[in-house]
Amino acid sequence: QVQLVESGGGSVEAGGSLKLSCVVSMTKFASYSSYSMGWFRQPPGKGREGVASIRYDGSLTDYRDAVKGRFTISQDKGKKTLYLLMNSLKPEDTATYYCAAGRHLGPDLREDPYEYWGQGTQVTVST
Repeated sequence: QVQLVESGGGSVEAGGSLKLSCVVSMTKFASYSSYSMGWFRQPPGKGREGVASIRYDGSLTDYRDAVKGRFTISQDKGKKTLYLLMNSLKPEDTATYYCAAGRHLGPDLREDPYEYWGQGTQVTVST
């Protein structure tokens, strides 16, 4: 089994920065390096959308257009931790942010390929 726990959310003014973390726990039979990882978000009253994704080997990343140049996805395989650095935050970035893991090639901003999800962390950006 794989468990994901996000942290790092909070309230920030527009133009500010936050760094989200997602710690991955798994049984000894699973390998973190086998999983492509993604960050998703769900704005208030809207559906969940893909934000950033990284291939299982870290060789490739992808971002939704709205966050390109502002957000950076990264990971520390030794710590089994996924990160999302968010700079130049805008009010429209306000959402609950989720991390996800899936045994697929990646990167992928669609929800379907992901098998495991965290509970989410709230990010609120004020004007």
